[in-house]
Amino acid sequence: MEDTILVINCGSSSLKVALFDLNLNQLTSALAERIGKEDAFASIPGYSRSIPLQHGAGHRDALQAIVSAFKELNLLSSPPVAIGHRVVHGGETFREAALINDSVRRAIEDCAGLAPLHNPVNLMGIEATTALFPEVPQVAVFDTAFHQTLPRHAYLYALPYRFYRDWGVRRYGFHGTSHNFMVTEAARLLGKQPNETSIISAHLGNGCSITAIRDGISVDTSMGLTPLEGLVMGTRSGDIDPGLFDFLKTKEISAEDLHRILNNESGLLGLSEKTNDMRALSELADQGHEPSLVAIEVFCFRLARYISAMMASLSELDALVFTGGIGENSTLVRAKTLSHLNLAGFAMETSLNHQHGKNTNGRIEREDSRFKVMVIPTNEERVIATEALEASGAIRQR
Repeated sequence: MEDTILVINCGSSSLKVALFDLNLNQLTSALAERIGKEDAFASIPGYSRSIPLQHGAGHRDALQAIVSAFKELNLLSSPPVAIGHRVVHGGETFREAALINDSVRRAIEDCAGLAPLHNPVNLMGIEATTALFPEVPQVAVFDTAFHQTLPRHAYLYALPYRFYRDWGVRRYGFHGTSHNFMVTEAARLLGKQPNETSIISAHLGNGCSITAIRDGISVDTSMGLTPLEGLVMGTRSGDIDPGLFDFLKTKEISAEDLHRILNNESGLLGLSEKTNDMRALSELADQGHEPSLVAIEVFCFRLARYISAMMASLSELDALVFTGGIGENSTLVRAKTLSHLNLAGFAMETSLNHQHGKNTNGRIEREDSRFKVMVIPTNEERVIATEALEASGAIRQR
């Protein structure tokens, strides 16, 4: 088997693994779900059998099982040349991917207070792969790094300045690997260089964020100190009035309960009272389920409002780009969102929208549209593999 790069993405109860060759072609992937629970399981797309996991399997157990399965299938006959890890929060410490050592581990731990559901789990993945491949360079690729180019007026909150100075309270932004891929891929499709390209990138999945990218760098984004701020998401509320906290105190809802509600019981799920799956919501709306229709309308209006807001950070716009599971696949969301943007000059071609931009270099706009509109599938794992290969020096060592 050829030399490979292993990509690890640890969630609180899931583990995504991808394997790339040195030309950055994806060879295979695997997914473990319900980690830590009795019914934990893992699978490899394209292979009929699932990967058995013991009851209560942890991240290290799941990774060991996936690596063993890769070896049995002759997908990983020798250690990878580099391992890239998605790390959610790098604070202001990391502006790019970093080769992991003790000081980098400590810095990731120091940022855990800003991402308590993510950074500790990301460290588990690092520890697990280090135990399996102690001699292989490990690289941290940070969701927040791409947004370290935000100007001060875009990242500061209008709070006492000491909050930022003493505690690092500011807007950091997330989904950086996806937005980074969007500008590179959009530039390629448009026949431009990334540093000459300005786009609005809308990453829409269970988590959603939108970023203004000017001349290849992030200059504004919707997520903030945490991934809760901004757009309506699958189970997250996005923007709310902070006065809600005081109001809900009178309803005997604790801070812990409110945190759970805003992160896990709001968004599309909260509005529809049914599901956070956009496909299911669209079907329910077609069947006349009013709350599902309302959820979709709120989602699309908030998105359109943020698209308009992002234009304030740009001097020109090459394209509005939709990506992520919803952005790539929902003709309804794209159509409803763009219907709010007629004044801004966006116009969508219905037939191209239904084709999701295939065979048109991603383009779905009408000829009279003031701006290009594109649908581009994201590939965060490929970005992580690319940055892991570069940061590890694996190419130079060979």
